[in-house]
Amino acid sequence: MAVIQTIRNKYGKIAGGVIAVALVGFIVSDASSGSFGEFFSNRQSHVMKINGRKVDQKEYQMRLKEYETLYAMFNNSKNLDDATRAQLSEQVVQQMVYEAAVEEQCDKLGIITSDAEKKELIYGMNADPLVRQFQIDGQQIFINRETNQFDPQIITYMEKQFVEAPQKIDPSGKLREQWEMVKSYVMRSSRVNKYNAMFGGAIYVPSFLTKRSMQDQNSTASIKYVKVPYTAIADNDVKVTDDELNDYIKKHESLFRNDQPTRSIEYVSFDINASSADTARAVDALNEMKADFATTKDVKTFVNSKTEDANSYTEAYLNKRTFTSRNADTLMSLPVGEIYGPYYENGSYRLTKITDKRVLPDSSKVRHILVRTKAQGNEVRTDTAAKQKMDSAMALLKAGAKFDSVVRIFSEDDGSKDKGGEYTFTLTQRPTISKEFGDFAFEGKTGESKLVKVSNDAYAGYHYIEVIEQHGTAPAVQIATIAKNLIPSDSTVNAIYGKANEFAGKNTTPEAFDATVKKENLQKRMGDGVKVTNFTIQGLGSSREVIRWMFDHKVGEVSPVFQLGDERYVVAKLTAIEEKGIAKVNAANRQLLEQRVREEKKAELIAKKYGSSASLEALAQSTGQTVQQSDSVTLAAAYIPNLGYEPKVVGYTFNQSFQPNTVSPGLKGQGGVYFITVLNRTVNPLPPDNAMEGIIRMQRQQQEMQMKNTVSQVLQQTVAKKADVEYVPANF
Repeated sequence: MAVIQTIRNKYGKIAGGVIAVALVGFIVSDASSGSFGEFFSNRQSHVMKINGRKVDQKEYQMRLKEYETLYAMFNNSKNLDDATRAQLSEQVVQQMVYEAAVEEQCDKLGIITSDAEKKELIYGMNADPLVRQFQIDGQQIFINRETNQFDPQIITYMEKQFVEAPQKIDPSGKLREQWEMVKSYVMRSSRVNKYNAMFGGAIYVPSFLTKRSMQDQNSTASIKYVKVPYTAIADNDVKVTDDELNDYIKKHESLFRNDQPTRSIEYVSFDINASSADTARAVDALNEMKADFATTKDVKTFVNSKTEDANSYTEAYLNKRTFTSRNADTLMSLPVGEIYGPYYENGSYRLTKITDKRVLPDSSKVRHILVRTKAQGNEVRTDTAAKQKMDSAMALLKAGAKFDSVVRIFSEDDGSKDKGGEYTFTLTQRPTISKEFGDFAFEGKTGESKLVKVSNDAYAGYHYIEVIEQHGTAPAVQIATIAKNLIPSDSTVNAIYGKANEFAGKNTTPEAFDATVKKENLQKRMGDGVKVTNFTIQGLGSSREVIRWMFDHKVGEVSPVFQLGDERYVVAKLTAIEEKGIAKVNAANRQLLEQRVREEKKAELIAKKYGSSASLEALAQSTGQTVQQSDSVTLAAAYIPNLGYEPKVVGYTFNQSFQPNTVSPGLKGQGGVYFITVLNRTVNPLPPDNAMEGIIRMQRQQQEMQMKNTVSQVLQQTVAKKADVEYVPANF
């Protein structure tokens, strides 16, 4: 006790201090990893801030899951690929920004969705289209099977079952989760839809504009022209300064305004392709099994045990129309039992054996009567009873009864009963129908009939079949194919990664990066104007990790190796950083800017040099060009046949102060400067208004619809530009 008391007296304050420090450390550590993390560290947990409101990762991920679920539901797609996920991710960000901007506008304008409207959107007869089309596995579930119409009472019943009998109606919980997502999306979108509709409802086209548009469509002209290409003046003869580039940006601010920060890279791709050793491995494997393939009695089992392509074996017969292989002619000429290959096709090396050859129709139209012995695996009548019923049907036919009348009385095939028992099958569909049925449909002759017995679960029973007509009779083959996919082996992938890693390790400066690319003759590609919200880079596909790196490094820095799927390794160099606002001249846009400024200067030089020519023929002779003619210039269209998109040429053609049979000044166009002469202008007058009333009304409706579509397309990006958005790239 004395020892303990001594420790208390001498070291009590020290021990208390240690405990206090430990407690503070624990609290700070916990806070930095929890909701106070942004306060205690530089790490930010939100993905973006819209007009001051933070959007945390949880909210963003929930919205992304909602979009993916809705996409999969309404596109009947169970597995989303990386490209689709990337596209949906960008849509989520754009929509969240737009919604935030619209919500503020709606608050100011007093646009609301009342409780009654919300109820109608979900539970009313005029429910939102997403509610009306709600589906599982491609089947709409709110459809009354008797009326074949949308029935909101089914929604009420379903929600009641979610509470009272969830294990019965929705044991996995998937149905309820999807339904809640649809409701959430519909409710959240209601005010946005009203806002959008307000702009669409404001569209109006006056009659005089419609008539003017119709008059422009009736205004045509014929012209002759000489195009002097910009290449007529060498680039080295036209110097471009940085001041001129900056002046061009100022004059065309709208073309160079960044609504978001952007980054640009140059990169080298090390594509993951199979090597010659991988090719040899696949070919050798096929050659080793060739002898056994030739002698096997059970071709189907042998192929299915050896092939790497699930679609290799099919019992279908192929003719010249349906055999799409580039080796089709060779294969169709081989005798039965012959093996062709190994040959390369569609990403794999293949061995193909000819298992049968026949002359068969490409399609067969038949009619039949079915008397079932089983339905959905359950016996509905004995074999004897079924045969007796079929005998009665055949007796009526023999006595002269109409086939469709006998079908209505006796046939138990609901799929053809209303069509007089008729079906038309193509040769490629033959394996999908009952064997006995298909054999007679394609191997019987037109006009023949036969009674066959089918034993499968779907159509078990007796079928009386008549062949009505057949088309496209020609030689056909049945084949069996073993495929070995040509994929890179682990050693090949490791070697490619090693090459990429060596490149990244040795070229850590922009100078070294460029020098090695040039020395090793590597292909350097560009990814320009990549936004923080992008999930793909053109040419690279889904590449979010690369984009995150771009927004966390400086110009000139070289990246580590990025693996993009199973397709490639990438090493990038950051070439430009552009913040929100007017772009500056940088490595990414310099080439484009120089080209545009150079073309403007060349256009001035060409116009000045040849502007005094007395005729197009003289101008053509002095420039080494030819005089060409276009007889289909229309005032309503900026596109001219043989010239392309040239609005300035169209405008000058119909300039009434420009006299026919004179030479125009130089008109700057796409790829060159145009000098034109108008041969004639034709303006076909419109009929009187009373004769045009119906046509004008239809034209107005079309114009208004086009304008509404245009407004709908640009409204989101226009409104979103007004939002104050700060992104945190690392957290997407």
